[in-house]
Amino acid sequence: MTATGRKTSSVHFLRFELSPDMIESLTSGASLEIGVSHPQYSFSTSRFPEATRESLIADLN
Repeated sequence: MTATGRKTSSVHFLRFELSPDMIESLTSGASLEIGVSHPQYSFSTSRFPEATRESLIADLN
């Protein structure tokens, strides 16, 4: 419970499997985009700070 006692906090982990072609594209300068495709919830965004993109590339190397 939080300090207020009215909410329960949780942490969710997601795993994104990138193909070798996706990694190559990203390291070659392609933009980063993430999305969800589900009948009840659809969302995508490419609004990431450059530092996030660079951090991901460093993790993939």
